[in-house]
This record gives sequence, C-alpha cells and structure tokens, in this order.
Amino acid sequence: MGRPLRGSRLASFYTSDTESDPIAPPSLSTLDSAFQLQEYIGAVVRLNPHDIERIVKVPGRNANADGEEKDKEADGEDERVSVDEACWIYEQLRRLAQDLTHPLITMLQQECTRQTCPEMKAGEWLYLCVAHGNSGAMEHCCAIDYIVHTLDSATALLNSPRAFPSRISIPQTSHRHFPSLARRLGRIFAHAYHHHRLAFESAEAESALYARFLALSRHFDLVPAEFLVIPERNEQGEAD
Repeated sequence: MGRPLRGSRLASFYTSDTESDPIAPPSLSTLDSAFQLQEYIGAVVRLNPHDIERIVKVPGRNANADGEEKDKEADGEDERVSVDEACWIYEQLRRLAQDLTHPLITMLQQECTRQTCPEMKAGEWLYLCVAHGNSGAMEHCCAIDYIVHTLDSATALLNSPRAFPSRISIPQTSHRHFPSLARRLGRIFAHAYHHHRLAFESAEAESALYARFLALSRHFDLVPAEFLVIPERNEQGEAD
C-alpha cells in the first residue's frame, strides 16, 4: 500500500463487508488474522468511540438487559464466531492502555507537573508508586510520573510472555492480572477528574474513554465499586 494522498477519503483505507456503510467495521468472521479481536475492536472504536455498548459487548452475545436473546443478524454479527471472554478482556485492556495516551495523557502533560501535583491523588485518595522501590516497596511519586509509570508497567505486563504467553488463549492463571490492571489504569482517570477537570471533560468528549473503562469494569466485574472514585455520571457526562 502506498502513502495516503492529501484529501483521500477514509473509506479508501478501511474496507467493510457492508456496502451500505463503507466505513462500518467488518464482521468478526471476515477478519482472518492472528490479531482478529484487536482489529475488530479498533474498527468499532474508529467508527464511533461513543458507542460504548457496541465496543464493550462480546461479539456474538446479544442478550439484552432482561436476558432476552436479540436477533444476531440485526446487529450484523456472525453467530458462527465464538469469542473467549478472557481474550476479549485482554484485548480491551490493551486498547484502553493505548487510547489513554491521547488525548487524555497528552493533555495532562501540559498542566500536570511535579510542581502542581507533587503527589498522585484523586480527591482524598493518595496512591503510592511501586516503580521506585526495591522488592515491590511503594514510594511517593508525583502524579505525572505515576501516570507514565502506570501506563508503562501495564503495557509491559500485557506484552509479557510469562504473564500472557498467548493472545489466542489466556491461561486461567493469568486472569488474576485483569482486575489489577483495570484498577491501576482507573487511577489515571480519577486523578484527571478530581484535579484536571477541564482536561478530563475535553478528552472524554472526544474519546469517551472513561465511559468505556467504566462499562468494561462493570460488565466484567474488574473494579469494585468502592474503588471507582469518580461520581456517577449521566448520559451527558455530567456528575449526578
């Protein structure tokens, strides 16, 4: 593929099996790749980052809130596809860590400094960093360093062949990493909300990333409610 030319249409770069909507994400069954789930999530996020239900929902599972089965064909999904839930959570966390870098962390780097935020706080909560200590000891760390260390450590863990030897089949022993990863990534949102509200709201309006994180955490029981320190938000993104 050559370099895209100025003025090229989005449909020129992303193919779809839906003729009526040329940039709609392809059905999962049409993606013949070792990174099938990664490509599918990327396509759905690219289409509409605010469609949280569609992004988080495991493909092929169409039970509604009342437990009733919906028509799979109505959602354009292939009932022949079977998605392992652990693989789905893994790929969602990988994408979440990737999308945190922009726009949220990019914005935070403009105003969250060692002077303005010498500690990693979220309201009354204070978090200690494990990156500086020996043998897992935790120490104080300024907020922006804590955020970068958290993202780096999460990425390293997700790419670790010891923790996750395969992206096609996640060992049962690796499932324990999911809540820890989600809890630590959630602290980045919490700090931004409580101490950099304008940056948080601006990033959320663009990416709806916290809404995605919250839906993912609740749907798969990744983070206990007491650790979700951002107040409940309505559909307009405002605190109730």
